[in-house]
Amino acid sequence: MSYAVDYFADMGQISQDCSSAATSTDFDMDDLDDLDQVTQVIGYHPHFHDHFLRTQNFIMKGDGPLPNDYRYYLAIIAAARHQCPYLVKRYEKEFINQGGSSEWLRGLDHIPDKLRAIYDINKILAHRPWLLRKEHIELLTKGINSWSLSEVVHAMVLLSHFHSLSSFVFSCGLTQKLDGLSSPKLKSAPATLGAPATATAAAAPSLPPQPQPQPLLSVANAATIVRQTTTTPVHQKTVLGEISLNTGGAGGTKPDYNTQNAASNNGSGGAPGDGAGGAAGGGGAGAAALNGYLATAQQLPQQHGISVEALMERMKVLSQNQDECSEAELSSRFKNVEMQTAELAAVTPGPAVALPPNISHYVDDANFIYQDFARRGAENVNTFRIQDYSWEDHGYSLVDGLYNDVGTYLDEKFRSAYNLTYCTMGGIKNVDTSKFRRAIWNYIQCIYGIRHDDYDYGEVNQLLVRPLKMFIKTACCFPERITTKDYDSVLVELQDSEKVHVNLMIMEARNQAELLYALREIMRYMT
Repeated sequence: MSYAVDYFADMGQISQDCSSAATSTDFDMDDLDDLDQVTQVIGYHPHFHDHFLRTQNFIMKGDGPLPNDYRYYLAIIAAARHQCPYLVKRYEKEFINQGGSSEWLRGLDHIPDKLRAIYDINKILAHRPWLLRKEHIELLTKGINSWSLSEVVHAMVLLSHFHSLSSFVFSCGLTQKLDGLSSPKLKSAPATLGAPATATAAAAPSLPPQPQPQPLLSVANAATIVRQTTTTPVHQKTVLGEISLNTGGAGGTKPDYNTQNAASNNGSGGAPGDGAGGAAGGGGAGAAALNGYLATAQQLPQQHGISVEALMERMKVLSQNQDECSEAELSSRFKNVEMQTAELAAVTPGPAVALPPNISHYVDDANFIYQDFARRGAENVNTFRIQDYSWEDHGYSLVDGLYNDVGTYLDEKFRSAYNLTYCTMGGIKNVDTSKFRRAIWNYIQCIYGIRHDDYDYGEVNQLLVRPLKMFIKTACCFPERITTKDYDSVLVELQDSEKVHVNLMIMEARNQAELLYALREIMRYMT
């Protein structure tokens, strides 16, 4: 069987990066979770890869209030909410290796009452975290099978981590291949890695970037990069060992990003160039659909969004025109983006499909799924304003006080994902893409009802075209519906390493959003 590390070794990429990431740090690789195939893809970006592994191994194997069997079972039920068979299968194995009872793997009806009591919080955090209340925390901390607050925090950290990791697995077009068949290839591998220009003292994820340029994205060597406008197909190889590219789930109708309607401009006053007319249609039928779609996307990038040059020009104009907006105008622009998001279908709804039998016993109330925050209606939930409760000023200290050191690990991971930058974008070097990164991060959290008060959400409509918004929303809210076609239909001029970088931001912005809601309610319960 061919593994991702073997494939990318041919390109001088992943194997070297994972090795250097391991040997350049002060932790012992023997104490780390083994480098599974998904973390090898994260290895496209060694700086983030380091922080990711440190955090994951601390919450799973480090000092903490929860016993090991609880930790691994929480990982299983978190991944099961998004029907992620790769993570479920992986952590079932780890659960048994850690001495967990095989009886628990029969499903939710066979676990201790104490563990079962947290399932509603798992469900709410995964799909509608704004519904979490301090009363949920109170119920857990009282009674015979009560949880300590430290245990609750540890559980929240675990659940949010594996919800967001499920988003990453699917948003990269990857899912577990359980039948042993070989999987298709990734599109193109990048050139040799150049040193990332990370900002160790840069702003925290929910704060504006530092004034100096923060060009994002490519793992290509900035000194030797050559612009790639087309990609030569590579012979099919296994991408991640037992992980395969999704080609569409059975029974579910998948989104068409290329119709006239889907490619239209973003709402009223949307940025020009968000769509390019009818273009390639719905992708055709039959076995040739995927390859034909990919070839068309590479030849006609503007039919699937916006060219890199046009995006760079928009970022330049926005940087030069820093208009002062009133609080009322900033609030209006946020509400406009929020309502557009609610009107934006993540995918075309398909008929109800039964949960896979290897996952269904870990899922209760499967019909409880994401609903747009803007349509919360009678729930009467206010927008979550960062000026009232932020990670830096509130969440970090609370989580670190109740679960020693985890706040530091999480903070470094969030900062790494937000500030990670290379000096290229789509093969063009010396590009400041700090505005693009911030638009992605803030749009993700907008999906969950979180507003960064100092941010002009008008920039979201200028920098994130409709197909990319659809992809982000699907990756966050319905990751199990992501297909290879979805992955290939957005950011078509970027290399796979750059798309992985965007997906890392999706993962971490979502992770932080869930934690903000959870920690705020814990604080309210404590006070």
